[in-house]
Amino acid sequence: MQEGYPDMSRSFIYARVSTTDQNTENQIREIEAVGFAVNKRRIVAESISGSVAASERPQFGRLLDRLEPGDVLIVTKLDRLGRNAMDVRSTVERLAADGVRVHCLALGGVDLTSAAGKMTMGVLIAVAAFERDLLIERTHAGIARARAEGKPLGRPSALTRAQQAEALRRLAAGESASQLARDYGTTRQSIMRARERAASA
Repeated sequence: MQEGYPDMSRSFIYARVSTTDQNTENQIREIEAVGFAVNKRRIVAESISGSVAASERPQFGRLLDRLEPGDVLIVTKLDRLGRNAMDVRSTVERLAADGVRVHCLALGGVDLTSAAGKMTMGVLIAVAAFERDLLIERTHAGIARARAEGKPLGRPSALTRAQQAEALRRLAAGESASQLARDYGTTRQSIMRARERAASA
């Protein structure tokens, strides 16, 4: 089987996993199973969190330096190309500008730099923006509801009300926050927050 497509384009695989106890073999097999034959020297694997932008991933950065016009980059899923929809679009646009085609198996193997691929990307980005806006809206509604019901917002205190009252008395008597933190099995910051809450009440 020839590498890549009949025009003899160079094909590359970028495979990513989030943790070192995972491996990228399944991604590589999945790509090969649909007919992409890629030279082992052109398979780039990386273990790094998906929350890291594509431009900040060391192995992906080196891959970008190797790619040339006419090359093909194959990934199994969109999240291999960025941390979110906007990052993925930025990566694809950069590759398209360099003349590199990008195929994503999760989207039926469509070339993301083609007219159909761009349309698919546009829909996905619109959906991601909708979901983000919906999440923000729900978060704001939840906060407003909690305020209306008189529920406390923010991180719950590490100390009970009785412990907070006792800690404040001991602080007023001159004991250190560090000593109190040790006694109550919490952090100095928790003691200081209790004092700040009492002062602002």
